[in-house]
Amino acid sequence: MTENSLDTAGRQAAADQASGARAAAAGPGSGGADGLDARASSTVVTTPPGGGRPPRPTLGRRAVTFADSLWRPALVLAVFFAAWWFVAAREYVPNYLVPTPGQVWETMTTQWSELARHTLVTLYETVLGFVLAAALGLATAVAIAYSRTLDKALYPIVLFAQVIPKIAIAPLLVVWFGLGLTPKIILAVLIAFFPVVISGVAGLRSTDPELLDLAATMGAGPWRTFRKIRFPNALPHLMAGLKVAVTLAVVGAVVGEFVGASEGLGYVLLLANGNLDSALLFADLILMSAIGIVLFVLVEIAEALLIPWHASRRAGVSLTTS
Repeated sequence: MTENSLDTAGRQAAADQASGARAAAAGPGSGGADGLDARASSTVVTTPPGGGRPPRPTLGRRAVTFADSLWRPALVLAVFFAAWWFVAAREYVPNYLVPTPGQVWETMTTQWSELARHTLVTLYETVLGFVLAAALGLATAVAIAYSRTLDKALYPIVLFAQVIPKIAIAPLLVVWFGLGLTPKIILAVLIAFFPVVISGVAGLRSTDPELLDLAATMGAGPWRTFRKIRFPNALPHLMAGLKVAVTLAVVGAVVGEFVGASEGLGYVLLLANGNLDSALLFADLILMSAIGIVLFVLVEIAEALLIPWHASRRAGVSLTTS
């Protein structure tokens, strides 16, 4: 069985799923031969000059699309900061509880070298914990999806480990592994592990059985079937789980720093809270949020590169039925 045959089969399966979704969204009134004829008569298929794929959007078009996707959240943030400045400047709430944006900015600029050092520590713990959670979670998902025995054995343990409050086992990890980076990384792995497993299992089990039978009939082995059919089909689910996991990894690293640490943004947060330094506390929270947002955007970029064919990545696709 050739590589192109499996690639073609995988693309055909994705096209069939998209066609089914469009038919379901069209409603029962559009079914039947009449509906198909009407849609066919009203649809004009255009082929780009010379054949092949349609031309990619220009750089200017991409810039316009990017700006169009940013102005709404930018407007929301502007309103939020204006309300924050108004409340703090009028001192409706004391400044030792809610500082002004100017005070927070001054704290960030005057203490930037120290804050940057702690930010790099938390970033390192988060990234390493997320990478380990992604690798272990995908391996566990594959084991559960491919083996009924491992499904019965591992799935309850994974669920049991998830429902345990991680803040409750953080002191135990500090006792076992000391005050270094290891407890923080382990907590980041434990918190980010579950979404990867659940999304991976859901994706691997969502492959069309007829497509798997076709691959087996054409002589594809388990590894080639996984690489060409199962894994690409599972990527949309898996990327959704990874986007959840990367934000939770930040939480895990910070929780570990709460319990026992001498550096990191969680450690700075405890110091600011103990000293009632609200400006430093707000600056620390902004940096934590920035880490999560940047990592989330990186996973989004990876998703756009890996599954540009998926409906969620195509511009102009409505996600509602209205």
